[in-house]
Amino acid sequence: MPYTVSEKIILSHLLEGELKRGSPILLRIDQTLTQDLTGILVAQFLDAVGPERLGVKQMCIYADHKTVETDAESADDHRFLKTTAEHYGAIFSKNGNGICHFLQCQRFAAPGKTLLGSDSHTPTSGALGMLAIGSGGLTVAKSCLGMGFRMTMPKILNVRLKGALRPGVSSKDAALELLRRLSVKGGRGYILEFTGEGVRSLSVSQRQTLCNMSIETGAYTGLFPSDENTRLFLRAQQREEDYIPISADDGAIYDDELTLDLSLLEPLVAKPSMPDNVAPVRETDVRPNSVFIGSCTNGSYQDIARAAQILQGRKVHPDIDLTVGPGSRQVLRQLLDTGVLSVLLDAGARILECSCGPCIGIGQVPPHRGVTVRTSNRNFPGRSGTKDASVYLVSPETAAATAVMGRLTDPRELLPEPYMPVEEPASAPVEDSALLRPANPRGRRDKPILRGPGISELPVRGPLRDRIEGVIGIKTGDGVTTDDIIPSTPETNQVNANIPRLAESTFLYLDPDYPARARAAGCSAIVGGENYGQGSSRESAALLPMFLGVELVLARSYARIHRENLINYGILPLTFARPEDYAALQQGERFVLRDVLQGLERGQLLLELPDKAEAIPVLLDANAYEKRVLRLGGALNDLKQNMQGGKKET
Repeated sequence: MPYTVSEKIILSHLLEGELKRGSPILLRIDQTLTQDLTGILVAQFLDAVGPERLGVKQMCIYADHKTVETDAESADDHRFLKTTAEHYGAIFSKNGNGICHFLQCQRFAAPGKTLLGSDSHTPTSGALGMLAIGSGGLTVAKSCLGMGFRMTMPKILNVRLKGALRPGVSSKDAALELLRRLSVKGGRGYILEFTGEGVRSLSVSQRQTLCNMSIETGAYTGLFPSDENTRLFLRAQQREEDYIPISADDGAIYDDELTLDLSLLEPLVAKPSMPDNVAPVRETDVRPNSVFIGSCTNGSYQDIARAAQILQGRKVHPDIDLTVGPGSRQVLRQLLDTGVLSVLLDAGARILECSCGPCIGIGQVPPHRGVTVRTSNRNFPGRSGTKDASVYLVSPETAAATAVMGRLTDPRELLPEPYMPVEEPASAPVEDSALLRPANPRGRRDKPILRGPGISELPVRGPLRDRIEGVIGIKTGDGVTTDDIIPSTPETNQVNANIPRLAESTFLYLDPDYPARARAAGCSAIVGGENYGQGSSRESAALLPMFLGVELVLARSYARIHRENLINYGILPLTFARPEDYAALQQGERFVLRDVLQGLERGQLLLELPDKAEAIPVLLDANAYEKRVLRLGGALNDLKQNMQGGKKET
């Protein structure tokens, strides 16, 4: 039978299950990726289990978020990860080498392979025809041990591309148009597979942007075929031997289809405070304080060189602070070798280290009630490090035009004449000295793992109780993000490895009194709306509530990764049997959940409300594996039990 690209890769890596939409499957994972925010928990998980060796072909650990090391805690975290890599035989990327997704694409991603990363933007590697999925740290750690990746067989959305982008319009505008059409939850349960004659017009760098932002629709990943453009990219990286062609078979069947004509697009902007709040740039009047060009979404040579075309011979507006962050040292070297870096400096731009910083509030934090225009991928409240700042997401060309004019500007107004398109470089300055490859792929057990004083022990919950009684600790609305649950601020990023200290910032922006109230309750629940937990793969958004005594979340619906993280930490992810019951629940109400173990098996429970002398039906949609993890109190307990029993697979 004819297969899609997604089905071909899944079928070649299938350990359990079948290609039946909605059924549980287990995939073999070729590569894993983690970084210095989410990677601490991955390393703690491995440390707690103490395996003899890794069970994945390649594990990469990147220091790319907290690279400036403005505090000893950040330096401790990097030392902990570096010594973990030495101990277990993983690759470690040093500070300043670049953003994990850029480096993974440049040096390791390969067509037809699978990648699981503890960063939600891991789908970036889908640009090379690789099935690349973001997940929680505990799930990634299990894949590092050779236990594969459990998921629900997704539906596949055929994103059929037509035409080609016009001058001044970029693949970022295509990504924003997809978000405008699909919304931040319209891709849930899907892989976005890009097909059509328009695919040939996009370089790998342009494809990276579309795959990177596929997660913002709620999808598992974005995926391109592997074609001649893929081969040329790998040749430039001196890795042409990794190339294999992959395309969908004629007659391959997709679950849904969306057609996007690239030639009809115009410059777009995502207005505060959701990536799907999209409008034409020409209709949006904004005067920002700062502009940032870079991030894992738009930090490629092509991205920055196109922005430089706008800046050539011009100066940054006096009211604008323009910063540029290349995606990797390789990109920085290309900018230097081609003279683009001089153009940026002459225009008045500041050049940042190759890192994630501004995207998550580590540096370039806006002032109170500030307005900033950025080429990154998320504009949630507080994401920039300032709770009341307004973040607008745009393409590199639009960002450059805005920096020159001092107001949000359609870049087509400032295009050079004659316009010369920026092509993907035919060769790359490959230099891997900052990638520390293990001398022994089996690791060095004589190399101790060095844990700093601020790195706390990984908390573990006991087995699921048959009776759960507590109070509703907080009730949230729709679209609550992981940044709402645990804000990304300079303070929280400093102590992200210290669970007791970090827990004090849980729901900091929504309800600063929440941690004290949760501790006082002992046992509590969270009530959420639609798409609860969207955004980052940051599993601290599940770990911290568990640490504070949360045993269940009751929401209208969940983002995929967050639901997975809740289960990994032994928290019941319940949904409403009757949507109208959401309105009836109030913060501070007492609840009782009886016969939990039976209800877990049935998938139906009753949430009693003693103060109202009533009960509401709730649902738990979980497969057999998820039920087992919940019964045991989380993924760490499950793994320890399996390893004690001598099992390799879960």
